[in-house]
Amino acid sequence: MVTSNVRVVRSILAAAPHRSALRLLPSIDPRSSSLLQLPRSQTSPSLRTLAVVAARSSYSSLSSTEEPNMVKVKAIRVHELGGPEVLKWEEVEVGEPKEGEIRVRNKAIGVNFIDIYFRKGVYTKDLPFTPGMEAVGVVTAVGPGLTGIEVGDVVAYAGNPMGSYSEEQILPANAAVPVPSTIDHKVAASILLKGMTAYVLLRRCFKVEAGHTILVHAAAGGVGSLLCQWAKALGATVIGTVSTEEKAAQAAQDGCHHVIVHTKEDFVSKVNEITSGKGVNVVYDSVGKDTFQGSLSCLMSRGFMVSFGQSSGTPDPVPLSYLLPKSLFLTRPSLMHYTATRDELLAAAGEVFANVASGVLRVRVNHIYPLSDAARAHIDLESRKTSGSIVLVPDV
Repeated sequence: MVTSNVRVVRSILAAAPHRSALRLLPSIDPRSSSLLQLPRSQTSPSLRTLAVVAARSSYSSLSSTEEPNMVKVKAIRVHELGGPEVLKWEEVEVGEPKEGEIRVRNKAIGVNFIDIYFRKGVYTKDLPFTPGMEAVGVVTAVGPGLTGIEVGDVVAYAGNPMGSYSEEQILPANAAVPVPSTIDHKVAASILLKGMTAYVLLRRCFKVEAGHTILVHAAAGGVGSLLCQWAKALGATVIGTVSTEEKAAQAAQDGCHHVIVHTKEDFVSKVNEITSGKGVNVVYDSVGKDTFQGSLSCLMSRGFMVSFGQSSGTPDPVPLSYLLPKSLFLTRPSLMHYTATRDELLAAAGEVFANVASGVLRVRVNHIYPLSDAARAHIDLESRKTSGSIVLVPDV
C-alpha cells in the first residue's frame, strides 16, 4: 500500500515541471500530517495539496483494509475493585484471531468463586478486565494456518485466559477442548472448571481410594457436590459440611454418608465422633479462615490438608511446627499447574466428561442468569444463597 501511495504522488508530480521533487518520494511518510515534507521551493501550493490528499486517501485505504475486522459485542467489565456493583455491562470490540488463536461465540458461561476473588482483588489482575474463566461456545473464526479446529465446532475452556463474561472472545486454540455432542452446553460450562478441579483434588493432590475417609467443606457447592459424588464412586466414606438443612439433603443425595450442618453443631467434634477419634485421611477445604484450624484438627496422623479456596477469608498463618505433632501434609493447589500441558488438559477434561457420560457425576445447574445480570449472580453466590452450579447465558 505504501508503494501504491508513492505511485499516486509520482503521477501527480509527473505532470508538473518540478521533476526534481521525485527524488524525495522514497522518504515520504504516508502517515505524516506535515504536507509530506515536500520543500516549498520545489512544489506549488496546489501541487502540495494534491499530494497530501492523495497520500492521506491512500493511508485511509491502508487503515481500512489492513486493520483487523473488529466485532462489537457486549461484555462485563471491571474498572475498579470492589463489590458486585463494579461489574459493568459494556460494549467491547473483539478482533480477528491471530496465528494459534480462535474466536468463540459463548453460549454458556460458568460462574466460579475465583471470579469473585479477582473482582475483589484477592487475586491481582490489571484493570480494566473482563472476568470469567470458564465457557462453552461455537467457533466463529480460526487463525491463519490453524488445523484441528474448524468454524462451527463446539468447544469449552476453563482457566486462563480470563475473559469469559463476554458474548465473544479470543482464545488460544490449545486452551480449548472439544465438547461431546451428548453434553448440553450449560452442563459443560458448569462442570469443566469445577470438574477438573475435583479431578485434581481427588486424583492428583491426594489419590482417594476405597477405604479412605474424607471431609468435604461446602459439600453442596459447585465443587463440593462433585467431590462427594466422585469420592463415593471411588469407594471412600464421605463426610460433608453444609450451612442449612436444605443443603444437607442435597449433599446426602450427592453421596455424603455423614452430613454436618456446621451452623448447628461443631464440625470438629462431630468428625471425631463419626471416626471414633481416628480422624480423616484428607480434608478438602474451600472455606478458608472460618474452617482452616478446625480442618487441621480433623486429620489423622499423616493426613492431608488440601486448601483450595477461601470464601470466608484468607486463613491465618500456620507455623510449620503446627504440622509436626501428626506429621501432617499441607498443600494449596492451583488447577492451572496441573493442566499446564496440552496432554494434562485433555486428560483432565476427558476424565470429567467421561464421568458425566457414565452417570458418576450428576450436574445440578440450579441457577441461570443473563450475562448482563452477572452482579446478581455474584451477590447470590457470596451470600451462600446458591447450591450446585451457576451459569450465565448471553442476552438474546
